Amino acid sequence: MARRAFILVEGASNMLRYILAARRLGLRPIALVADPARYAYLAREGIEAIRADTNSVDALIRECRRLRETYDIAGITSALELTYAAAAKLCRYFDLPGPNPVSIERCCDKFTQRQLLRKAGVPMPSYRLAKDAAEVESSAAEIGLPVIVKPAAGIGSMGVRLCRSFDEVAQHTNYLLGGEHVWWSSPSILIEEFAQGPHYSIEIMGNEIIGIAAADFGLPPHFVCREYIYPAPLNGNESKRIADVSLSCLRALGLGWGPTNIDLRWTKLGPAVIEVNPRLGGTPAPQLVHLAYGVDLVTQHIKLAIGEEWKSGKRHSHTAAARILLPHRDGTLDWIDGSRAAAVPGVAEVEFYIERKTPIIRKGDSRDRIGHVIAASPKRIRTKAILQHAVDLIDWSITPNSGE
Repeated sequence: MARRAFILVEGASNMLRYILAARRLGLRPIALVADPARYAYLAREGIEAIRADTNSVDALIRECRRLRETYDIAGITSALELTYAAAAKLCRYFDLPGPNPVSIERCCDKFTQRQLLRKAGVPMPSYRLAKDAAEVESSAAEIGLPVIVKPAAGIGSMGVRLCRSFDEVAQHTNYLLGGEHVWWSSPSILIEEFAQGPHYSIEIMGNEIIGIAAADFGLPPHFVCREYIYPAPLNGNESKRIADVSLSCLRALGLGWGPTNIDLRWTKLGPAVIEVNPRLGGTPAPQLVHLAYGVDLVTQHIKLAIGEEWKSGKRHSHTAAARILLPHRDGTLDWIDGSRAAAVPGVAEVEFYIERKTPIIRKGDSRDRIGHVIAASPKRIRTKAILQHAVDLIDWSITPNSGE
């Protein structure tokens, strides 16, 4: 009998967790990636990595057909939002469980997403779509400063900036359209009202709200999250309103199969949806949800993808929090040491994303992150104290670039 394989199309911060979870379920993980060298851990883990044009569904179909000559393909998914729709199309082609690819594609276009949410009456900030600098400026004037200026399609807060003046609007627009920014689709810019208030991140599996985190972002004008804590400190009414709005997003966008991640802010008018992501939240969300609620979102997603029944088994037993480590300057990382932090009781994970001698060029988005620390305990105040103590014990050295 052919061995059952689980196909991953590209990956992001969660890819290794999908690989390890697939192995625990008795599956052989196989990665289809454009550049295997980007994923050094694949070779370390002995994972079969096949070079493929992951922007071409036809090319991916050909690779999967070839793999079916050797394996029984049990399921297909992606750990990266940019290729999640392609993975969904593969599922349809090979008659495997998966999300609706049309819903995924519409959701990944942030302007289309907002149109569908507005039509359904979902509360969210005012927005406009612009193609050139003149349209961006007029849109900002209509909405009123300050505004968020960002690409209509993208990931990791890349190209997202708060602009408090028309000079800043013009400068950021010139950056986006000037050739430096890498566009994932044809250039178009979203201008949005700046929704002010506490930020919350919601993890959903199917139609079930699994967890709500409070998210703490650094200082504007960029939006790089520096801390998450599950569960968020909400009263019953606040939790219900956030849950109701989140589920209305699923209905409006045709989602509800597998994982969804939603970001919103609690404004003076209540919850306002910032973004709906039709995939699992990135690292460290899955680890935090597992610690706080006992739900392994990665494993449950794989079970869905191979046609098995998923069971949340949700319970609240701990408060789990993560601090994202961000560099204080550009330069070269000489060394980084988290051994003392990892030894602190209550610390669940210390992970670094980069190695010694890595050049550091801060960009004001998720690419700035160099690691994280996760702590958990039965009490919120205790968890926060453990986390801060561990972070204080992490040491690193960055040699500044010459001339600084």
